[in-house]
Amino acid sequence: MATTITIKDETKKVLATLKGNKDWDSFLKELAFGSESEALARRRAFIRTRLQELFVEETRVKGWAREY
Repeated sequence: MATTITIKDETKKVLATLKGNKDWDSFLKELAFGSESEALARRRAFIRTRLQELFVEETRVKGWAREY
C-alpha cells in the first residue's frame, strides 16, 4: 500500500539529490536503518565509556577501602 508524506519542497530537493537513482522506498529504508545503526553505535560507545568509568571508580574505591 502506498502512502504520502508531506514535506517542504526544499526538503524534497535535498532528499532527491541524496536518493540518486534509487526508488523512494529503498532510499528511505536505507536512510532509516542507517540512522538506527548509527544511533546504536553511539549508544554502545557511550555504554563502553561509562562502563570503563565505573570500573576505574570501583578500583579506586577498593583501593581506598583497603587503606581502612
